[in-house]
Amino acid sequence: MISNLKMGKPRSKVNIQWSPRFAYAIGLLTADGNLSSDGRHINFTSKDKQLVQLFRNCLRIKNRIGKKARGYSREKKYFVVQFGDVKFYKFLINIGLSPNKSKTLGILKIPNRYFFDFLRGYFDGDGTFYFYWDKRWQSSFMFYTEFISASRENINWLRDTLLKKLKIKGHVTQYRKTYRLKYAKKESLVLLQRMYHQNNGIYLKRKYFKIQRALSIIRMEF
Repeated sequence: MISNLKMGKPRSKVNIQWSPRFAYAIGLLTADGNLSSDGRHINFTSKDKQLVQLFRNCLRIKNRIGKKARGYSREKKYFVVQFGDVKFYKFLINIGLSPNKSKTLGILKIPNRYFFDFLRGYFDGDGTFYFYWDKRWQSSFMFYTEFISASRENINWLRDTLLKKLKIKGHVTQYRKTYRLKYAKKESLVLLQRMYHQNNGIYLKRKYFKIQRALSIIRMEF
């Protein structure tokens, strides 16, 4: 008996087409995603459920969001979505991601038009923003924007790209097994303006509101 199924290229669950939402999801995957060694499965894990929901919505997949533990802990406090997609997996490999990417991540192939959407996703996954009043100086309000990676090559690529696009230098430091690309107040203002310009509502709310709080303090200073 001959099967009626047609043989052909594998179908993709993900619509592989660059857009602000797609680029943001790639940024999240770069920060907190994982490619299985089976050549098929992709998963995204985060403590923040909203971030997992954003990832799923941006890629327009309907896979269930589960919970998992990490390391030696038995407490399932991380949210995770996992799905199989051979075509999308191969696409991710072609742009520079890989299994065990924390050790191998380097230069990524991101279209210029969508770089800052990608960067916002990267920041929401593996970035931090903090501010404080410096007591050494009168009315000195400080804040910093940081990107974190286990790969020196990747953090250097990020720094070089932002230097080329925005003329901001940043500063790279090493802390234990991670590298941190940090921008102080003046350069952060340039960076944040581009990163959140025309964001179409695609961002992690708690980080965005924290940044807005800092910017409102600056406006009060003048």
